[in-house]
Amino acid sequence: MDMQKEFFACLALRHTPRLGPVFWKQLFARYDSVFDAVQDAAFWPSRGFEARGVKQLAKACATEVWRKKAEAEYKAALHAGMTAITWFDPRFPQSLRDIEDPPLLLYVAGDVSLLGNPGVAVVGARECTPLGLESAGRISTQLANIGITVVSGLALGIDRQAHLGGLRGIGRSIAVLGCGLDIDYPRGNRDVRQALERNGLVVTEYGPGEGARGSNFPYRNRIISALSLGVLVAEAAHNSGSLITARLAGEQGRDVFALPGPLGQPTFTGCHRLIKQGAALVENAEDIVAILRYDFARELENIPDPEPAKEADEIDASEAKVKKAAKKSSEKKVEPERDVPDSEKRPLRKRPSAVEREDIVLNEEEQEVMAVLNQMDKVHIDALGRDLEWESARVSKVLLMLEMRGAVQQLPGMWYLARECQQ
Repeated sequence: MDMQKEFFACLALRHTPRLGPVFWKQLFARYDSVFDAVQDAAFWPSRGFEARGVKQLAKACATEVWRKKAEAEYKAALHAGMTAITWFDPRFPQSLRDIEDPPLLLYVAGDVSLLGNPGVAVVGARECTPLGLESAGRISTQLANIGITVVSGLALGIDRQAHLGGLRGIGRSIAVLGCGLDIDYPRGNRDVRQALERNGLVVTEYGPGEGARGSNFPYRNRIISALSLGVLVAEAAHNSGSLITARLAGEQGRDVFALPGPLGQPTFTGCHRLIKQGAALVENAEDIVAILRYDFARELENIPDPEPAKEADEIDASEAKVKKAAKKSSEKKVEPERDVPDSEKRPLRKRPSAVEREDIVLNEEEQEVMAVLNQMDKVHIDALGRDLEWESARVSKVLLMLEMRGAVQQLPGMWYLARECQQ
């Protein structure tokens, strides 16, 4: 498949007036490539498509009313050195194809393999408290440390901390923009943007030169939620744009999580409302993984609870918008934990015993990883990738599954060893 032809064909559809995602999803169910669909435009009415005005759409596409705008975007993207992933590219996420209004293509900068990683979105307010900043960074680091990719929108505040936390772990982070890749927005996050392009991934559906318009961001949010198995709202007021992402996540069948804050704190009212509406109250990454473990590995019948991830001990203090006095005041409103009688305490859930783990059935990829781990005391994740000749995202994903099932153990510094029952 000629990827440049596919790219240009996507632009042809994008710039055909009144031709939207509902119809192009129909097209792609009938054709083997976007190029084939555009080439056959004159015959769309005879192919049995049910779209309203299909004759007009076919005529507009066949007569190339799109050409001027499509050529302009195509040349601008090539001039800027942008990489585009189109609908039929194997790297294009299936989760995006499945939503009601998917993008035709994604412009990307960074490690595209992260699109195949299990992800969790961490979003929230730009104007936020130290509690929200610390929690977003800590939970994002915990998620990334066990191989989960943190997805967010590269805004100031909570989004910034989510990306910084994600980049601290092997899961790393994906930023979804509401503007073109060539637009420096927001300028206060230029350092995070550069770090993501080196070690994470930046994606957008918007073409070169497209500015950061307010109307773009709610539309951008559907991609954030679609790339994620669940969405965590770390801090949000009652009118926060993060609540749009949470709503879209629910419509797309994703789990929604919310971080509780001090009562009376305005910037947490949106989180509290989400919890009242059924969002899961979470305090750390372990809470999230416990809920999503069947999404991470639906084929597994019994996945044990994950080990608590090591907490990050730093946040970007420059993001704090609230005075220390306000922080202390908020903290006083949190009720201290009460002593729980032994009779009320629930027994801790234990990991499977060696005998129980002997019954775990490993797939082919997991067997390859265990074969390497069983040959030595411990293996660093980078060395494991080199031995297997796998991309880092693939190694992380398999290790995550094995760790959740109790077959391997992660040590500090991203070293792994096989548990005793496997040796």
